Amino acid sequence: MSVQKINPPASHALEHVEAPGAMLTTGAAKALAVLRISLGFVFLWAFLDKTFGLGFSTPSERAWINGGSPTKGFLSSVDVGPFQSMFHTMAGTWYANGLFMLSMLAIGVALIAGIGLRIAAGAGVLVMALMWLAEFPLDRTTADGKPSGSSNPITDYHFVYGVGLVVLALTYAGHTWGLGRRWAQLPIVQKNRWLI
Repeated sequence: MSVQKINPPASHALEHVEAPGAMLTTGAAKALAVLRISLGFVFLWAFLDKTFGLGFSTPSERAWINGGSPTKGFLSSVDVGPFQSMFHTMAGTWYANGLFMLSMLAIGVALIAGIGLRIAAGAGVLVMALMWLAEFPLDRTTADGKPSGSSNPITDYHFVYGVGLVVLALTYAGHTWGLGRRWAQLPIVQKNRWLI
């Protein structure tokens, strides 16, 4: 008895599938999971380092738990763009510190766990857009006329992180190596699909 290999009709080839989601391979889903967890750790690490002063970008004496400000150094050093004065005014305020740290923690945990990716993506894009505006890569010179050091006026890591967050949310990246499937089955999430 011989086994006959049956080839699927050409209309079923991946290149011709109507819904692009049907083309997501297992390898692609795993790659998205790695991207999700890695990007989640970027956000979570920012929270941990600024909270506890782990000595990477924040020394222990400037840790949030030791009275340091997570936003003062970055925002007070903004020296480019039309929003300098706004960012200088926000630097070190309770609301800037609180919102920044809450967003770093929540986005990081959501991405690593694979839950609430739509909310995490929205919040992350907002944070990245504000940080992009603070560094304002469109300006070639700082307020005092020195070169800004901008190497690309549009696409930098803030933009790439933001796009990555959107891709993760749109591809249900929390379903692979995350709690996304279980999260999506919760009654509150079933009624409010924006919570996925």
